[in-house]
Amino acid sequence: MMCKYKFWFLIVFVLGLCHFILGVYLLFSNLVYFLDWEVLSINSVNVVMTFLIDWMSMVFMGCVLFISSMVIYYSAVYMYSDLYKVRFLYMVLLFVLSMVLLIVSPNLISILLGWDGLGLVSYCLVIYFQNYKSYSAGMVTVLTNRIGDVAILITIAWFMNFGSWNYIYFLWYGGDWVLYVMLLLVLAAFTKSAQIPFSSWLPAAMAAPTPVSALVHSSTLVTAGVYLLIRFSDLILSYDISIFLLISCLTMFMSGLGANFEYDLKKIIALSTLSQLGLMMSSLFMGFPMLAFFHLLSHAFFKALLFLCAGIMIHCMSDSQDIRHMGYMINHLPYTCACFCISNLSLCGIPFLAGFYSKDLVLEYLTMGYFNLFIYIIYFVSVGLTACYTFRLVYYCISGNSGLFAFQGLFEDTIMMISMIFLTLMAIVCGSLLSWLLFPYPNLLLFPIECKLMPLLFVLGGAWLGYEFSCLYISDSLLGHMFNFIVSFMGSMWFMPYFSTLLMYSNFLILSKTYNNFMDSGWGEFIVSKSLVSYSNYLSSYLSKYQFNSIKLFLVSFLFVGLFLSLL
Repeated sequence: MMCKYKFWFLIVFVLGLCHFILGVYLLFSNLVYFLDWEVLSINSVNVVMTFLIDWMSMVFMGCVLFISSMVIYYSAVYMYSDLYKVRFLYMVLLFVLSMVLLIVSPNLISILLGWDGLGLVSYCLVIYFQNYKSYSAGMVTVLTNRIGDVAILITIAWFMNFGSWNYIYFLWYGGDWVLYVMLLLVLAAFTKSAQIPFSSWLPAAMAAPTPVSALVHSSTLVTAGVYLLIRFSDLILSYDISIFLLISCLTMFMSGLGANFEYDLKKIIALSTLSQLGLMMSSLFMGFPMLAFFHLLSHAFFKALLFLCAGIMIHCMSDSQDIRHMGYMINHLPYTCACFCISNLSLCGIPFLAGFYSKDLVLEYLTMGYFNLFIYIIYFVSVGLTACYTFRLVYYCISGNSGLFAFQGLFEDTIMMISMIFLTLMAIVCGSLLSWLLFPYPNLLLFPIECKLMPLLFVLGGAWLGYEFSCLYISDSLLGHMFNFIVSFMGSMWFMPYFSTLLMYSNFLILSKTYNNFMDSGWGEFIVSKSLVSYSNYLSSYLSKYQFNSIKLFLVSFLFVGLFLSLL
């Protein structure tokens, strides 16, 4: 079975390398290719599958395939003792195939195929460990994503006005009804990328195995919405989208706040993904789609590495995800902790790591733009909160916090280490590499010294606050008891999981109870449900009496027939 994993790792890795090189060639040559595959031709009707091959799709596909190959290689050891590891491998490959189909599609129909494929396979992967918690998380995930699928279907119907579904030709068009297309596309992207009010499914999807989380949260499922809006950015930016900018900024702020009150290792990393998705979406709605794409690529590498490190830590803590159980892990997992720190520092935006180049550029363009003070403050506070929960996590897991939990004597496996070496290398160099590729002629931005140092000051301030939070057990202390509502409100994503689940179906439960009392346990049962049965019983009893040759029935029927004939 290990051979299958290694075989597919090699194929996916080579494909990723080829696509990335092709993407760089197309970028420097300024070339775009359309591939038309005629699937069916009957008389004058042609069914054509179109693929768009440009630098953006090829570079993104190269990154997706590279990360997927590392995750597959890592899974060879991580899923070693699982009975259905071959099924797991094929599901991961299907997941990657769906993402590839979505990336190269200039056509809304084939986008829907990839979009729905991601939703369906993600459901199968979230419920992979079969228990009630996984099942509930899978249902929340798939039902939230169905909203986006329906929005794409309605968009396909609207595009019938053009007579073609190749959206790439119609981005310049500004008809009255195109506003509805834009709103539907933003709705679809918000469900897939878990923006407010659809944020609750993202931490719930952590029920999946850790390699799947690494894939989902770095470059595939959650980034599909951002990628779709980048493709449609010319259409979207022609409208007033300030409300969407506000929502994405609030998503970034909410998830950063929630991660500081969370104790589940994977959920903290999931909330950090949500925070970075808010950053990508808000930079796109500010009018900088290329910056959003740049951060999308750089974020993918260090987030995948973060999840792979977390997977080894959870394995070694006998599958406990509570960070309060961890501590002094640097003594037992030195290399994993080094990779964990590098990816965390990159996430914070520490200078000259991958995250710095994209995040700092977004903040500088925000400072140069004409945006109000509220957006400006929320943005910088969210960057500070990112550093805060990151350093809190590092102090809890690695430094002298003794969780007094039995450490399982598992060692760092060589195969896991190899996959993490590659991702660590990319988490260090991909920011500068991609910035040189995507922005060969950088804009010169001149700032006062306080504006230029503002991102670094907020990161350092957040890091200090994270240390203080790691010392203060806020939910167990007197402070947590005094401000119980505030702590629970901020720690549970502003009660969004309750809005998405309990408040959605609680009214329908009352309705179904009323229906049950009236129909199944009341007059409805007697009059409606039992009427056919009662009539059948009466008819069958009458026929059975008739068939027993009752003399009274024969005499009465004879009298009736005689009377009827005499009247005629």
